[in-house]
Amino acid sequence: MIETPKTYTDFQWTFSTLGCPELGLDDICKLARDFGISTMELRATENTVEVPSLFKKRFDKPEALARYLEDQQVGICSLDTSLKLVGNDEDARKAFLEFLPWADAIGADMLRVFDGGSVDDGLNDDAYKQAQETIDWWNQQKESHGYKTDIGIETHDSLVHNQSLDRILQAHPNLKIIWDTHHTWKKAKEPIETYWKHLGSNTCNVHIKDSISVPSARHPFTYVNLGDGEFPLDKTLALLKQESYTGYVSIEWERMWHPYLSDIKEALSKARELNWF
Repeated sequence: MIETPKTYTDFQWTFSTLGCPELGLDDICKLARDFGISTMELRATENTVEVPSLFKKRFDKPEALARYLEDQQVGICSLDTSLKLVGNDEDARKAFLEFLPWADAIGADMLRVFDGGSVDDGLNDDAYKQAQETIDWWNQQKESHGYKTDIGIETHDSLVHNQSLDRILQAHPNLKIIWDTHHTWKKAKEPIETYWKHLGSNTCNVHIKDSISVPSARHPFTYVNLGDGEFPLDKTLALLKQESYTGYVSIEWERMWHPYLSDIKEALSKARELNWF
């Protein structure tokens, strides 16, 4: 039985801008500072996920964005892309590569990519072959261009099963994994402790959210505020604490995709009440 610590203020807390997609960078940075959070996970801003285009329009050059963030005293730990390991094409790869100059200039720790594929099939032979090919392509791109930023693969679909995760990590033991704790727990019914044993030091970011078993427009569950649902939040955070986890912990408030959710300030305020930061 894991004893829950009283606070989790020593974690590297961040949040996804899916929770405030309508805000521009100025307001997102202010939101972060207001809650004492030093980094963001940038997925959406000004109601679009076409982030490189917005960067180009406002800053022109990546170095200007880096100076801006330094002035704002807020960093971007992850630029979240739409690329999938399983199920991508030339256009998707081209769109992904547009993030790289910006990510390297700001010193982002990772570029988020999805696992892709399906929950039901897991990383079957066909999906495994596609994932391998995409990873090989990325490694070639990184080496030939000298990119500093690496990818972080989110457990969203085919990798929610620990057997699938094992399969890809056996071939690529140094992959960075973004652990969507809710999805491995809810979609694959994987106990938190069990899945962690298969992740270990590969984990670079941990997504946190909560839900109840009531269908919503897009899912057989409904997201609710942190601590108001069925997800084992305390057990998850206590496990990370016990295991001396040092990566990011991200509040993923997905209001862009689920407009029934309230303002992200509600989630951040709840996290502060829970002594998370």
